Amino acid sequence: MLIVAKLGGSILKDGTSSNLVEDVQELLKDHKLIFVHGGGSEVTEIALKLGKEQKFVVSPQGFRSRYTDKETMEIFSMVMAGKMNKNIVLALESQGIVAVGLSGLDGFLLKAKRKKRLVVIDDRGRKKVIDGGYTGKITEVNTTLLKSLLEKNYTPVVTPIAISEEFEPLNVDGDRTAAAIACSLAADRLILLTDVEGLFLNGKSVSKLKRSEIKSILSEIGQGMSTKIHASYGALDKGIPEVIITSGSGKKPLSKALNHKRGTVISNE
Repeated sequence: MLIVAKLGGSILKDGTSSNLVEDVQELLKDHKLIFVHGGGSEVTEIALKLGKEQKFVVSPQGFRSRYTDKETMEIFSMVMAGKMNKNIVLALESQGIVAVGLSGLDGFLLKAKRKKRLVVIDDRGRKKVIDGGYTGKITEVNTTLLKSLLEKNYTPVVTPIAISEEFEPLNVDGDRTAAAIACSLAADRLILLTDVEGLFLNGKSVSKLKRSEIKSILSEIGQGMSTKIHASYGALDKGIPEVIITSGSGKKPLSKALNHKRGTVISNE
C-alpha cells in the first residue's frame, strides 16, 4: 500500500514526535510512505525575528494563507526546505529510516503556475484583487523521481515549494501538495495529520463523511480545516479511495487512522 501523509506544522513545532516515528517504522515493513510537511508557524516566528512582518489573506472560499512576496518567499524557503525538512529527515534517520528530503525545486519535483492575481476578502468583508506574489498552483508532479526513490526503499520528505514556468520558487499549499502527489501516484490512502482529532461540526466530531456531503457543510467549516476538506474533495474526485484527517499526536497516529480507530474518514461511498 502507498500512503501519502501530510504533517501539519503544529506537530513539528518541537520536532517529529517519537510516537509518530515508531509508527512509521512499523508501517514501512509492509507499506510505502511519502511525507509532505508544513511549518508555517516556524516561518512566521523566524520572519518576525528577521524584522519581516507576515501578512495573511482570506479567499472568498474561506482559505487563510500567507501572502508571499519575494522577501517572504526567501525566508519561507530557508525555514521550510532547510530547518523543517532536515529536522524531519534527521528524526526519521535517527531511528533507522532512510529518508530523502526534497523541495519541489529538486528534479522538477513540483511544477506550478504562478498566480498573477489573488481575490481576497478585506477587513470589511468585501472582495478585492491583489498581486499574486510568489504563490502557485501545482500543475505537474515528477512521479518518476518519487517512484525511483520508493523502489529503492527511500522515504521521501517533501517541502511544499514548487518551481514556476519562469524558474521561480513558489509557495504552494501543503494539503493540496499532498493531494497532488497522492493523485499523481494513485496512492491508496491520503492522511492529513493535524493538531485536532478530525473534523468537528457543531461541536461534535465527525467520524465518517461522504464526498457528496462536503459541499453542504463548507459554510460550517473554519478556516483552519477548509483547505484540508477541499484537498480531500479533490483527491477523492481524482480516484484516491480514502482520505483521513486526524491528529498526529499520541501512539500510532497513522496506524489508528488506517484502521479507522481515529479521525475523520472521507470517502466516495
